[in-house]
This record gives sequence, C-alpha cells and structure tokens, in this order.
Amino acid sequence: MVNYNEEDGLNNSYTYSVSQDRNGFLWVGSDNGMFRFDGKEFKHFNNKHGLKNIEVLSCIPLPTGEIFIVPFLNDFAYLKNGRIINSDSNSELKKIQFTHNPDGYVDGNSLYLFSSYNPNNISIYRNEKVSRIPLAIKSTTTDPYYAFGLSMKDKMLYLSRQETKGNILAYNIITKKKTKCNVSIKKNTPIIRKGDIFVFRNKRTVDIYQLYNQFYFKKLKSYTARENIHRIVIDNNYRLWLCPEEGGTLYFKQSLLDGDQLSDPVKMMENYIINDILVDKDNNTWFSTRNNGLFFIADRFFKNYIHLPIKNNSSNIKAIAKNDRGIFLGYNEAKSGIYHNGKVTDLVFEKNIKIEHKAIFSEGNTVIFGLTRSLLQYNPQIKEKYFLKDFLLKNIVPYTPGSILLCTSDGLIAYNYQTGNYTEVLSKERIYTALPYTRDSLFAGSFKDLYKVNTFTRKKILFLEGYYFTDIKKLRDNLYVGATNAKGIMLFNNFKVLRRISESIGLATDQIKKIEIENKNIFWASTNYGLSRIELQGADVKINNFTQTDGLPSNSVAGCVLSGDTIFVGTSKGLGILSVKNLMSQKKFINKKVIVNSIVIGGREIFDTNLPLTGQTPDNDITFNISFPDFTSQGKISYRYKIEGLSNGWQTSNSQKITIYSLPPGNYTFKVFGIGYNGKRSYAFTELHFEIHPKFWQTWWFKLMIISLGTAFLFILITLYFQKKRNKKLETLYYEKKIAELELQAIKAQINPHFIYNCLNSIQFLLYKKDYRETENYLEIFAQMIRKTLHYSEKTFMPIKEEAEYLSLYLNMEKLRLKDLFDYSITLSEKVNENWVVPSLLIQPFVENSIKHGIAGLKDRKGNIQVSFDHTGTSLCVIIEDNGIGIGSGKQKRADSFGVKLSQKRIETFRQLFETHILLEIYDLSEKEQRPGTQIKLYIKPYENQNTSMHH
Repeated sequence: MVNYNEEDGLNNSYTYSVSQDRNGFLWVGSDNGMFRFDGKEFKHFNNKHGLKNIEVLSCIPLPTGEIFIVPFLNDFAYLKNGRIINSDSNSELKKIQFTHNPDGYVDGNSLYLFSSYNPNNISIYRNEKVSRIPLAIKSTTTDPYYAFGLSMKDKMLYLSRQETKGNILAYNIITKKKTKCNVSIKKNTPIIRKGDIFVFRNKRTVDIYQLYNQFYFKKLKSYTARENIHRIVIDNNYRLWLCPEEGGTLYFKQSLLDGDQLSDPVKMMENYIINDILVDKDNNTWFSTRNNGLFFIADRFFKNYIHLPIKNNSSNIKAIAKNDRGIFLGYNEAKSGIYHNGKVTDLVFEKNIKIEHKAIFSEGNTVIFGLTRSLLQYNPQIKEKYFLKDFLLKNIVPYTPGSILLCTSDGLIAYNYQTGNYTEVLSKERIYTALPYTRDSLFAGSFKDLYKVNTFTRKKILFLEGYYFTDIKKLRDNLYVGATNAKGIMLFNNFKVLRRISESIGLATDQIKKIEIENKNIFWASTNYGLSRIELQGADVKINNFTQTDGLPSNSVAGCVLSGDTIFVGTSKGLGILSVKNLMSQKKFINKKVIVNSIVIGGREIFDTNLPLTGQTPDNDITFNISFPDFTSQGKISYRYKIEGLSNGWQTSNSQKITIYSLPPGNYTFKVFGIGYNGKRSYAFTELHFEIHPKFWQTWWFKLMIISLGTAFLFILITLYFQKKRNKKLETLYYEKKIAELELQAIKAQINPHFIYNCLNSIQFLLYKKDYRETENYLEIFAQMIRKTLHYSEKTFMPIKEEAEYLSLYLNMEKLRLKDLFDYSITLSEKVNENWVVPSLLIQPFVENSIKHGIAGLKDRKGNIQVSFDHTGTSLCVIIEDNGIGIGSGKQKRADSFGVKLSQKRIETFRQLFETHILLEIYDLSEKEQRPGTQIKLYIKPYENQNTSMHH
C-alpha cells in the first residue's frame, strides 16, 4: 500500500473525491483545490489557475476530455485544454445555481446536475453551453423531497420523502408524471445508484435492490453494520464498500450482481476516515481520506491479500522453511507461525522476548527453530517443544541424514537431532553459511571469505577471498550458487568462480539474502527489494523481478519456499502465497501509451495536440510536457524518445518535460515510449508531428541567392588578393634572387682563392723538397685545374660527366703531390644519366677534406677514396668515402674545414635560389660499420627548371 500526501505534492487536509478520466489521469477534489495525478507527480489547480472557490467537492471527467469542477456551493468551472474556465470567462456557467450541493450524472457528452434536496430544475452542461430542464415537483419545506437515481435513458428521476415514511416515486422529467413504486422506505434514507442497482442506507442497515421495468424494486441482499455508515461506494466491478464514521472501510468480495447473500466484509484502513473509493481502469484501488491524503493498493496485491486473507498474517517474517506438515515461519520475536490449510497457527516460545529468528530447519517430525541466542526443537505431530544449547546463531544448514550444521559466531557445529549429540567441525571462526559438497568436505563462509573445509582433518583452505556469503545452495553436480551480501550471486564449481550475476544484468540489487532452488537451471533470490527468479539458459541469464506490485506483502523478503506451482514468500509484512504461473504470466508491455499534455512551441503552449504544431526561427525551442499514467509503477517512470528528422538515436529521460533546443527548420516527428515498473515499456509509442518554419533568410531561394552573390564577391576578393599577393611575391622573389645571386658570387669568389691557396701550398711543398720534375708535372696539372676551376666557377650547374672529369683531374694532382699515398675510384650507376646536372664545384671540397683530414696521416695502410653517383628514385645520391682515420663523433652534419663550410653555405643558397633541396650527411664508419674511414652523402633532389635543365 502506498500513501500519497503533502510530501508528494498533495498538499491538503481533506481529499473529498477521486475520479479517473479517459486518459487514465486521476483527479482529486480537495479543500485546497483540484489535483491531477499521472502516477509520478501531482499537478495542483487553485485560485491562481482560475478557481473562484477552491473547496472542490468533485471532479467529473467528461468524454470530450473536459473536467467539470463542482465546488462547494456554486462557482462552477471546467478544465479544457489545460485552462480552467470559470463563470467570468464563460457566462453560461452562471446559469447553474443550486441552494444545496448537486449530484452529477453523465450521459454521452452531457453532464446533468440536480440538487438532491427539493430540486426545481436539472442543469445540462454540454460543449461549454448550459441549458435547463424545469421540474414541477410540488413539495413543502416541512416535508421536502429527496431526489436520486437520475436516468436520462428512461427520463426518470426517483424521489423519496425526507421527513416521513413512504413509497419511492418515479418522476418523468418530460411528462412531469409521478408513479409510485413498490418499495416503501423510512425517512432520511440516503440512496445511491449504479446502473440498475440501488443501495439504501437506514442508519446501520444497508439494503440492496435491483430495479425492473422502471417501477419495480427487487431486494437482493442486506447487511447491518456494527457502527454508523457515512459513505457508500459501488465500484466499477459492482462491489460494495461501506465507510464507517469511526474510520476504515468494509469491503464485500462478491459482486452485487451475484445472487448470493453478502458475506462477512473485510475491514481495511481502520486508522483512517475514508471519504471516497475508486477502483480504476486497471483494478487498482484508491482511497481518499480526511487529513491523510490518498492511498493506493495495486491490483495484484489486493487480489492476494484481500480476496485471500489469512488471519495472524502481518508479522515480520525473518525465516521460512517447509515440509509435508506445513510452512514454518520465524518472526522477529521469540515466536513462530505454522501455515497449514489456509490458516496460520502461532507457536510462542517466550512471551515478549524480542530475539529474532535466523533460520529454520524442517524434516519430517523434526523442526528446529534457530533464534539469535537460542535453539529450539519442535515436533509438529505431538506439538512437543524443548530448548537445545544456546548459540549465537547465524544459520542452519542440512548436513548428513539426521543431522544439521549450526553456523555460529564461535564456529561450525554439527548437531545430530536424533541422538542429541554435538560435534565441533570448525572452531574459533565466525561462520555465516555452509554447504557440504562431498562426503568429507564442505564450503564454509565467514564474514569476508569462503573456505573449503575437510571434516576429518579440520583443515581449511581459502577458496574465495573478499566475498561475504549469506547462503549457498547446490544447483546441480559440481555447480553451486551463492548469495553474497554486496556482490550479487556467484556461480562456482569445486575449483573456481564461473559467473557473477549482478545488478548490471538485471538483478534488483546486489545484496542477496537467501537462495531457493526450483530446478537445476532455475533458482529464486530473496532481497530487500523483492524477489528475483533467475533462469540459466546456456550462456544467457533470464531474470524476472517481483515486488509489491506483483502481490508481495512487502518488498523486504527474508526467504521463500516452493511447493508445486505455489511459492510461499516470507516478508516483513507477513506471508505471501503466490502462483508461479501467474507471476510468470506478466505481460511484457504495459497496455498504456504516453500522454502528451501540452507542447511549448513557437513561444506558446498548445494543449490541443490535434492543432497544427509549428514554430519559426528564432523561436525554435520545443518542450513536450508528457505523462505515463501507470500507477502500478509507483512513480518509477522514465521515457525513451527520439526526434525523427534530427536524430535516429533513442534517448532516455526521467523528466516529464523534454526540451529540444535550437531546432533547425524542417519537419520532425517526436516518438516516445513510457518505461515503467521492472523496465516494462508502453505497448506502442506516442508520436507527434511538428514543423519549424524558416525565416525568409533561411529559405532555399534566399540561400541560393546569397550563395551566388557571396561566391561572386568572394571570387573577386580572392582574385584581387592573390593578384596582390603574387605581385608582392614576385617582387620579393626578385630581390631574394638578386641577394642569393650576389651571395653565390661571393661564395664563388671565396672558393677560387681557397682552391688556389691549397694548390700553391702543394707547389711550395714540392719546391721545398727540390723535386723540380714533379713540380713541373704538378704545375701542368695545376694549370689545367685553374682553367677548369675558373670556367666552372662562372657556372651555376655542371653535368655529372664534367664533374667526374674535374674530380679525376683534382685527385690525380693530389695523388701526384702525395706520392701515390692513396688510390681512388669514381663510379656512375646505370641509373644515372651523365648529362644530369649538379651544382658546380659542390663535391670537390668534400673530396679535398677526405684527403687532407682522412688519409694524409695514414702510415699503416694505403689510402682509398671512392666517389659514386647513384639515383634513389627521387634523389641523386653522391657518396664520398675514404678509409682514413675517421672523424670520431658518429653521424655529423657539420665539418671543420673551410671548404666544407663554404659548401654548406652554397647548399643553403641553392635551396633559396633554385628550390634545389640538398641533404648532407657525414658518418664515422668505425661507428656505423666497424671499419676505419669517413662517409659523406649528398642527396640532391631534382631541380626541374629550364634554366638548369635538371630533369630526371
């Protein structure tokens, strides 16, 4: 049972009436206005919304969707499209005037209102218009008429005298004729009608009649209550409810349409004054009360615990067990209950002792009740009980035939209930659960770990660390299921954990109390959040969760036992007896759809969703106010929605207001499912189409025009920009080229003196040795070198063929100077075209460096210099390699000689001037290839320009 009050938004003292409209919304009339309840929140309507009188006696839903509001003493109003219309807004309502609070009768789309005290007219409300039917009922103020039971089908209004005894009169509102009926009633007898059933209340006696042929009443049944009745209700199932003045309600199970006499009623809600009762479209029951808000009982709960009541079945059950003699219940005190043949018999151990049960074991004529500090053995056949040893008990587990295991705070103890002997299995260990799995082995769970224990040697081995097991059961051979206190359910065998079942895959909670085995693939888990049925389907797990909504007395479940198709559930509010078949026959979907209450679009709120739903930029935010009136979900409602045209992905929200911001122009469809109890969703989605219109600047033709103009303007700007940039770049390139040419000329001017200086040093060296013949040869070669050097220094590029000849001439000259101190070779790969060009005089300084710094000082071997030209696909690779002393520092990108430094300057100048990319790499071969010498690599990428003719 759920109580909705001020904390939930129902802020009033009196809830006078409760009704339900065609969409399933609940409407509550109260002393503080009117409330609409959609299963999740209460929406309040009061004087701020247009009520001129906030004392609302009843809210009458009409088939048109309007809610007619009957306040205390006139000031009538109605709710239409989310707006309250009062007599100031609609003067038609001023025609409805009564001196006493009226009764209402709905026929088709019309509402008929009449005063039960001496009525002089019937007011008809239909489609916001009011008309009247005048009545010609002659009466006196000393003996007024009491009017009831209007039927527009028969055009009959039934009357009785209030102050004198007499027969009921049938009054035809068209012909004004009165016809005496066959029933005589006492004065001041209130009468209510539903269909052809009339209920007369005379003090504490209630008589039920059925009407035949407009004038003949047949008495069906009668009941006399022990206290005065202030309210009578006939629900939608034609069941009778009587509300005593002292509180509570009397409920009669059988329908008034049945021919049987009224049985003894079930008394409910004894602590509350009931003003009205409603059985809604889903057979849930609602009670409006004085000072205590609104109460709700779900259909399944009502059927299980009202239609099948068990006396003494409200105690807090802490343990449960069964055998063929009954269901044994252990309470949160020193007494138990035994359920058998629809009755619970109390078994008191110690009066007024508040020690609770921990476990119960039952086998044949032996039942052992385990309480927190004591153990009691009971024979249900002879009803004999006696106390056993005292233990700080945690659990009782079946052991060998005729014995059990007692899990205590001091260890694990085997008790033979046939001989009365105790045997210590495990000592000085707090044990919460255990399970034998072989003849001499068992599992034992402490506060945080699970052990394997050998019952012969008393040795224990840690099996699972960090798991607090509350219960362990054998599912099938070498497969066990364990309930843990915080980590869900564990499936394991003798060796390892096989699987964990937790909240993430559908369990209601990871805190599990007890396990009950149904078969080798199905078991039940008891929790503080209801009952879960787990079915192993190969690699998959199917989980069904059950709560109060499904008929449990409480969601706090201590344990359960199975007997055929019946499951007995011990809860904090008594024993639940449920059919497994009925539990599993739950519908997969909720037979309801989401209701769109209103839409805020284009800066206005629209309640009539049949109207065109359009907005326009920049007011392109849209808000959907939605409800999913599934009361059995008890407020646990969410929504799954998407906006087709914007995104195909579904989103989930717990809010009843879904807002989409800054929608671009277009056509959209809003689709939404309601998600209720246990993850069930509405059987179908609700959809609404809406459109966001663009402003004129967002239309396709305007965009096309703007794009065309923008493209033209941009083209002009880009053309002007690049023209200006090109001119500036040409000017910059011109000056850069001039600077680079001057720089190259300066480098060439440095190269010539440098080369000549080196040659003169060589000649000086030969003259110093007085080797005149060699000097003459050297001078001849030197003259050729000077001519070629001066010739090539004037050129920017030179063919590879001429570069090779120049290098050969230079190496011959140096070889002559050094007395054949070294040999050399110059090779061209087949991939290299000898007419390809390279920057002039670029390679000679590196060859010179190899001679001067590499092989000039060799004493133990003859020097060797190799120059090769190769093509690597995108670059020309020139390699100068010697077997000299090396440079001693690995890969280098610098050289110390002046010639190499000049070459590096030339490389940078060529890059700037001709966009020729030259990469210089220097290696010490002793580090790279473990042999003496230095290797220099020059990678020259093609310079594709007609000025250089450098084409590969």
